[in-house]
Amino acid sequence: MAVSDGERAYEGHRDDGGGETGAVGGVLVVDDDPTVSEVVAEYLKRAGFAVRLAADGPGALRAAEELRPDLVVLDLMLPGMDGLEVCRRLRAREHGGPPVPVVMLTARGDEDDRILGLEVGADDYVTKPFSPRELVLRVRSVLRRATAAEPAGGQRLEAAGLRVDPAARRVAKNGSEIALTLREFDLLSYFLRHPGQVCDRERLMREVWGWDFGDLSTVTVHVRRLRGKVEDDPANPRLIQTVWGIGYRFEASPDTSAAGTAVDRA
Repeated sequence: MAVSDGERAYEGHRDDGGGETGAVGGVLVVDDDPTVSEVVAEYLKRAGFAVRLAADGPGALRAAEELRPDLVVLDLMLPGMDGLEVCRRLRAREHGGPPVPVVMLTARGDEDDRILGLEVGADDYVTKPFSPRELVLRVRSVLRRATAAEPAGGQRLEAAGLRVDPAARRVAKNGSEIALTLREFDLLSYFLRHPGQVCDRERLMREVWGWDFGDLSTVTVHVRRLRGKVEDDPANPRLIQTVWGIGYRFEASPDTSAAGTAVDRA
């Protein structure tokens, strides 16, 4: 396969569809530092992933269109087009389809950049310098959430005009479908399954993200994004309420007494 503009061919992946690759998923790694990208690729390949590399934003978008990766590892600082813009364009291309998980690489101490990454739709981030093993664990965690079998037999959840179909990973508000990222979907599903309960950020990180530790601002940013999509007035949230000093509580409207319960899919 010819390569250009910093793109490199898939390593250990067959494009002809003519056999088993032995890989557990396809990962697009986007970083303009060849040392970083090659080390990350080697660790991911050892873990069983098929890997493709891109060194800039335009190359990443072309590779994502061609490859349809299961996940993208995306550096924030890229020449020409930064990782934030790449993530925005990836999300804009989804058109209601299943979102491609994005793990963003950011410089240590750039908290504002990490928050911006989450704001534009990244599902997770790892700060540089990082352990390649930690990155592989984060990739596995995000993919496990994206492909995990749904609880309660995949039954739908309904509350306050929201309808969540876990099997199809689709959400509708008052009958109109809304697009959520992987983490936003999982977070909303968790809230609907635990109506009226106060959920602190540590609990949400553990139950939704699968982490026993991490930056709790990740939860805060995702709640803010989710409110922007499901609340009628995100500045005055009625459904996802803040319990100051603790966390959040999902409150269904009074006329949805069955909120948060599973309903038959028929």
